[in-house]
Amino acid sequence: MEYRRLGESGLKVPALSFGAGTFAGSGPLFGAWGNTDATEARRLVDICLEAGVTMFDTADVYSDGASEEVLGEAIRGRRDQVILSTKTTLPMGDGPQDAGSSRSRLITACENALRRLGTEYIDLFQLHAFDAGTPVEEVVATLDDLVRAGKVRYVGVSNFSGWQLMKSLAVADRHGYARYAAHQVYYSLVGRDYEWELMPLGADQGVGAIVWSPLGWGRLTGKVRRGQPIPSGSRLHETADFGPPVDDEYLFDVVDVLDDVATETGKAVAQVAINWLLRRPTVSSVIIGARNEQQLRQNLGAAGWSLTDDQVARLDAASARTAPYPYFPYYRQEGFARVNPPIAPTAV
Repeated sequence: MEYRRLGESGLKVPALSFGAGTFAGSGPLFGAWGNTDATEARRLVDICLEAGVTMFDTADVYSDGASEEVLGEAIRGRRDQVILSTKTTLPMGDGPQDAGSSRSRLITACENALRRLGTEYIDLFQLHAFDAGTPVEEVVATLDDLVRAGKVRYVGVSNFSGWQLMKSLAVADRHGYARYAAHQVYYSLVGRDYEWELMPLGADQGVGAIVWSPLGWGRLTGKVRRGQPIPSGSRLHETADFGPPVDDEYLFDVVDVLDDVATETGKAVAQVAINWLLRRPTVSSVIIGARNEQQLRQNLGAAGWSLTDDQVARLDAASARTAPYPYFPYYRQEGFARVNPPIAPTAV
């Protein structure tokens, strides 16, 4: 497994990481993802470690903390072999301190995560969303306190807009606080909005992307086909409304090219879709998930090989969308391209 720096930090992370959203799944969203118990979770962690996948991502909101608990059980006795990543900010209850990124909430959330994960420190502690009701200075100062206390080693964010991330970085720089090393983002062949602003920002500011839902919310597994109903076992039946919408014709045009490339490479459609992401600029790690050993082993097969330049170009063309103003000149007008050269792909 290839290891990459997380942004411009000193932390090295595997190109593929494992998402524990399927652990102890409950409720309409996480229950549809999976319901892996501690015994099966330990087996999946075994397989990941054998393949060099050492980073495991979860969140307090995943099944009301149960995902963190199961992950903690699965890594028991081998904490020094893994990189633990978790998130907070989204609501965990109806109380006034049960949501957001206030000093009180962040300290409590960190302590709860440490307890549920059974560890003394969290390698990467991320904000799951921007909290517009708490001053940015309070947020980044609290995270810096957690880093200095040794409870957190690196900090990051997830699902921020460009201005939210840039403002946070500016405040951190002004006061000498710990900077965000990572931005956990939605990015896939049928969801390339990340490229319009967040990718150039990440390249400029040294913030590495950790990609969630690389298969477009389950649409790029190879099971969703033109002219056919969504398979009965697909989680899209329960979860489609939770994720970003995708136009059907656009999706099927992308899948057609994925099919062709999969045939050429002898790989599965899902493996091709994930491998394309591994070549993209600023991407530090792509999160893969799995409800069982078979799914995990297939997703692990997305690494260790490379698409050809021609195959990448065809996938790029099939999935390309014209960005809205003010982003489209960056790509489409010669004058802008001359002063804003394309971002170089991440080496693989």
